[in-house]
Amino acid sequence: MAQMIESTTVMKPVTVRTAKTAGAGTLTRADLCEAVHREIGLSRAESSSLVEGVLDHICETLIGGDNVKISSFGSFVLRNKGQRIGRNPKTGEEVPIEPRTVLTFRPSQLLRERINGKLAVA
Repeated sequence: MAQMIESTTVMKPVTVRTAKTAGAGTLTRADLCEAVHREIGLSRAESSSLVEGVLDHICETLIGGDNVKISSFGSFVLRNKGQRIGRNPKTGEEVPIEPRTVLTFRPSQLLRERINGKLAVA
């Protein structure tokens, strides 16, 4: 069962300064905390606590076996993969691969359009 995390208010786009502007290309927790601090006006400690709380809630939901759907963003989907036979590419030896659960992210159509430049940011 998917858990829906949805905002009841219209959110404006948040400008997040990332390490990408410095060349590294990664959005970090610190970047998210700083954006919350700057855009909402919470203290840095409160911003950090808010971001950590949201991420913890997402993690706990996934650990509990439920999918997470964030409206207009995408879905984190758990998939069970069965046992199969793999092959060591170096030796050619067949090796059993144990069953496991994998996490995938499926972006929403809205996010796909924004990434591909087909939809302007409101």
